[in-house]
Amino acid sequence: MGRLEGKIAVVTGGNSGIGLATAKRFIAEGAEVFITGRRQEELDNAVEAIGPGVIAVQGDVSHLDDLDRLFATVRAERGRIDILFANAGLGALAPIGAITEESFDLVFDVNVKGTLFTVQKALPLMQAGGSIILTGSTTGSMGTPAFSVYSATKAAIRNFARSWALDLRTTGIRVNVLSPGPTATPGLLNGLARSGQQDAMTAGLIAQIPIGRMGLPEETAAVALFLASDDSSFMTGSEVFVDGGMAQV
Repeated sequence: MGRLEGKIAVVTGGNSGIGLATAKRFIAEGAEVFITGRRQEELDNAVEAIGPGVIAVQGDVSHLDDLDRLFATVRAERGRIDILFANAGLGALAPIGAITEESFDLVFDVNVKGTLFTVQKALPLMQAGGSIILTGSTTGSMGTPAFSVYSATKAAIRNFARSWALDLRTTGIRVNVLSPGPTATPGLLNGLARSGQQDAMTAGLIAQIPIGRMGLPEETAAVALFLASDDSSFMTGSEVFVDGGMAQV
């Protein structure tokens, strides 16, 4: 029997990278999984890659109507949520002096507003024993050049977990943060390619990681499984790093 046998999970940003790897792992462990993503073509590809046990709902977590449609689908199809992985997020490089209002609003709308309302709208479908996992980042606890807006959103995510652990203390629902370091996802790799300095920036990232390489999405998915399962039943308000030691030394 899998560690998530009979569980119902929702993974936002489940069409790619860490979200996709986690959806695959959850299903392999017995869960039924709903995934979301903004781009229908990528969602269709994800469903094909994952196979049976997944339901895809297209939507943008920063749009509250899309979240309402997602959770209405979950309610109609399965009636509850046992695991919520609020994973959807984005970021762009811009040093102070080059940050635009538009880029600030986009990153905060998806990463902060989107996470907040994903969790708030999911709560009526959750019950004691439920697990909420928020995707943080090493950038939330260390300085990162040209990435201050994204980093600030991830610092906000960290405090969401601390505060919500107190808000939810009588419900039996746990909330924790999963914070990856540099991970070989399409989002990161494509961003490095667009920079025009892919080799130099990749080498610079790896030089900061004691393990000496970037992580794999599947490695973060393994820790998401731990936080989703009863193996982490005495954890709430915590942050777990999957960063090769980058933010630890």
